[in-house]
Amino acid sequence: MKLPSVSGTAVGPLAGFLAFLFWGGLVLFWKQLEGVPPFEILCYRILCSLIFIVPVILLAGRWNEVSAVLCIPRTLLTLVLSSATVGLNWFLYIWAISQNMVLETSLGYYINPLVNVLLGCLFLRERPTRLQTVAILLASAGVGWSVLNHGYFPWLAFGLAISFGLYGLLRKTVHVESLPGLFWETLFLTPLAGGWVLWLAAHGEGFLVHPAVHTGIFLLLSGPVTSIPLILFAFAARHMRLMTLGLMQYVSPTGTFLIGVFILHEPLHGETLVTFCFIWIALLLYTLESLRLARVATRQGA
Repeated sequence: MKLPSVSGTAVGPLAGFLAFLFWGGLVLFWKQLEGVPPFEILCYRILCSLIFIVPVILLAGRWNEVSAVLCIPRTLLTLVLSSATVGLNWFLYIWAISQNMVLETSLGYYINPLVNVLLGCLFLRERPTRLQTVAILLASAGVGWSVLNHGYFPWLAFGLAISFGLYGLLRKTVHVESLPGLFWETLFLTPLAGGWVLWLAAHGEGFLVHPAVHTGIFLLLSGPVTSIPLILFAFAARHMRLMTLGLMQYVSPTGTFLIGVFILHEPLHGETLVTFCFIWIALLLYTLESLRLARVATRQGA
C-alpha cells in the first residue's frame, strides 16, 4: 500500500501550529529566569542555540548548505544584518518579560503583519490595497488612542514589530533555509555573547561565578527552546500553503495575551483594551483582504 506523502497530510499544518503555540507560551519559560539580567539571558540564549544547532545540522546532513554561504559575500553580509535585528528582537522580548510588560509584547506581534505591509511598500515597492491601507490606518488610530489616553507611545510593541519585520524582510531577500541561516546568525552574535559572559565572570558576576541548578537548566534549555520552533516553522513553510501559515501567526500573540491576562494577571485597563480592539479589527480586515488576494491569484493561475 502506498503511503500518503507528507504534503498530503496534516503534518505540515501541525508543525506550524506547534511552532506558533510554542512561541506564544515562551513567556512562561523566560519567567523562570527572572533573577538573571536580560542581557545575560540573551547571551546564553545565543551560545546555547549555537551548541544545539551544530549537531542538528550534522545529523541532518546539511553542512553543505552552511558552507555554501561562505561563497556568497552578499549573503553573508545580509545574514550579519539579520543577526543584528533578531538579536535586538530577542533582547527586547526578554527585557519586556522581566519588566512585566507581557501584554505589550503581544501587541507588538499583533502589529507585526501590518508593519510587514509597510516594509514591503517601502523596500519592495509593493503597493498596499485599499483594505490594507484601511487596516494600517485603524492600527494607527489604536496607537493614537493609547498615546492620547496614556500619554505613552508603545515603543516596546513597535520595537518588537519593526525589528522582527526587518528580520523577515532581510531573510526574504536571502536564499538560505531557516536552520543554516540561524547557524550563521548565532555564530555572528557569539563573539559579543561569549565576550560578555567572560567579562561578567572576570568581574565576579554572572552565572559562571554564582551558578545555580535551576538557573543552569533553563539557560541550557534556552538553546533548543529557541531553535525547535524555528525548525518546526521551516518544516511547515515547506509543507503547507503560505496563506494558511500566515493566518496561523496570530496563535502566538493570542497565547501571550491570554497568559498575560489570566496567568500572570497583568492589568488590562479599558484604554489598553480599546487599543487592542482597534488592532484586532485591523487584523480582521487584513486577513479578509489576504484571503481575497489569494483567491484572485488562484483564479488567475488556473
